[in-house]
Amino acid sequence: MQRYKIKIEYEGTPFVGWQFQKNGQSIQEVLQKAIFNFSKEKVVVIGAGRTDSGVHALAQVAHFDLKKKIKIKSLLPAINQNIANKPVTVLKINKANKKFHARFDAKKRTYQYTIVNRQSPLTLQKNKAWHIRKKLDVKAMKKGTKLLLGTHDFSTFRASSCGAKSPIKTMEKISIKKNKDKITLKFTSKSFLQQQVRSMVGCIKYLGEGKWNLDTFKNSLESKNRAKCAPPAPACGLYLAKIKY
Repeated sequence: MQRYKIKIEYEGTPFVGWQFQKNGQSIQEVLQKAIFNFSKEKVVVIGAGRTDSGVHALAQVAHFDLKKKIKIKSLLPAINQNIANKPVTVLKINKANKKFHARFDAKKRTYQYTIVNRQSPLTLQKNKAWHIRKKLDVKAMKKGTKLLLGTHDFSTFRASSCGAKSPIKTMEKISIKKNKDKITLKFTSKSFLQQQVRSMVGCIKYLGEGKWNLDTFKNSLESKNRAKCAPPAPACGLYLAKIKY
């Protein structure tokens, strides 16, 4: 039995998310079927991050085990050919120690959120960014992100369906960069609550629009109350960008 570690990129738009579900196709299902098609082995592909429906990945990491001996050079093209026309690509594959676990061994995860701040509708970035017409105050947004750094109870930004044992997480790094009409937010932590990033971005956007001031933003975080959260940002702008082991 050989364990393999893979790096994957995907567009999340047509999927119900990473995790296998009965109500639609998942990225996990696409990969498992692709591996079965050439190996005839039923495998379980374990991902480092369980991205929600509509969320994309630049560098998701996963692992799976195969009994059959297949040359490592043949594996990458074999998986990609069997994925066919689905918007999922395996970028890299390596042999891994049988103790390696894509999810539990991850030390840091970085999520990226893309906003396009302009009047004109999106064409090339449709379903790949949050289109906001009202001009955003990036300086105000940056002030809000500073309050999110460090260890906090993030219950305000936690989905009701979140299964995490604790709402306490540590935000190690947050950045906001503006390039012309594109605003990119990056969040780094060991792990995140379900919908945490999208919920934080929704509140940061309220700051940028002037709907909230810094005190309102701070009160929202400190309330630990989901009802005090702004509407979460849409899934289309969110990307799993990097995983560090």
